[in-house]
Amino acid sequence: MSAWGISRYGFFFGIRGLSNYNLSCCVNSLLQSLFATSELVELLQRWDPAGSGEDRRNVPLQLKRTFADMKSDRPQTAPHRNFLHSLDQNRVRLNVQHDADEVFLSILHFIQQQMDDKALALEIQNLYKIAVETCLQCLKCSSVQTRSSYTLTLPLHVKEDEDSLEGCISSFLTEQLLTDVDSCFCEQCGAKTPSKWRLKLLSLPPILCVHLKRFRSISGETRKLDCKVTFPERFDFSEVAQDAFPPDAAKKAGVYTLYAVVVHSGFAMFGHYTAFIHHRETQRWYYANDSHVEEASWEEVQQTYGGYRRHTAYMLMYRRDSKQEGQQSELSG
Repeated sequence: MSAWGISRYGFFFGIRGLSNYNLSCCVNSLLQSLFATSELVELLQRWDPAGSGEDRRNVPLQLKRTFADMKSDRPQTAPHRNFLHSLDQNRVRLNVQHDADEVFLSILHFIQQQMDDKALALEIQNLYKIAVETCLQCLKCSSVQTRSSYTLTLPLHVKEDEDSLEGCISSFLTEQLLTDVDSCFCEQCGAKTPSKWRLKLLSLPPILCVHLKRFRSISGETRKLDCKVTFPERFDFSEVAQDAFPPDAAKKAGVYTLYAVVVHSGFAMFGHYTAFIHHRETQRWYYANDSHVEEASWEEVQQTYGGYRRHTAYMLMYRRDSKQEGQQSELSG
């Protein structure tokens, strides 16, 4: 039977399964999502790691080689132990349960730190870079302090009742009043004063990674929120948060289409990660559960909204429509 046929183990329409090796389900789901990010795969293909030799600690080198193995049409799981061991040697340990968002950010950090082609490494960072500006206004003297920074994922607080991605984004960007113990130091007043805090978006990246913060520490115990959070397959960011951008920039924010969902099943301290992937060539959804890969539907992806089961979306990866890349370049400039 052709490897591009209906095999459900190891390989399915160009998606190779990944064996669960020493509790690697978290990394497996991220690898499937990163491999579905063709922009990242292409940038790593351009990298000539001549100076890296056989460095087993070099995470981007082992990631590049793992991607090459995942592209193979051999009908078995892709070998990725070297990548897992490179993470382990950089203190993302094997045999330990990890948080997918933390591991994702660690991989991007290692790429910046360990790639010898710094220009290419910067291109990779810019795939995910969300430029933000925080504004803090003193309510006593009206002075304003601003600070520009960036984040590589959009960390969204999840309510304990029903919510939506659009609602989470709006809450994330809503102005906050800081008083009493939350008061901030005002340089003008020389003391802690009540203030207003606001976040503005200076630019959005080609790949928008959303982290739904479902884990919460309550009375010293970490628990998972399985509440319902809906998310669209496609949305216009400018319609969700018009006031969060500089003047005349909201219309350039872009339309984003979902292509990967990292899913967490189970409890905070004992769980399992899988991933839904939208294949660019077949235009179909697939479900990757370690070595097991099968075709899926959008309705099955929607079942990860939560609310009645512990099989919940934890990270969402959206791709901005290519026709708007030129507009976003203007916004960034």
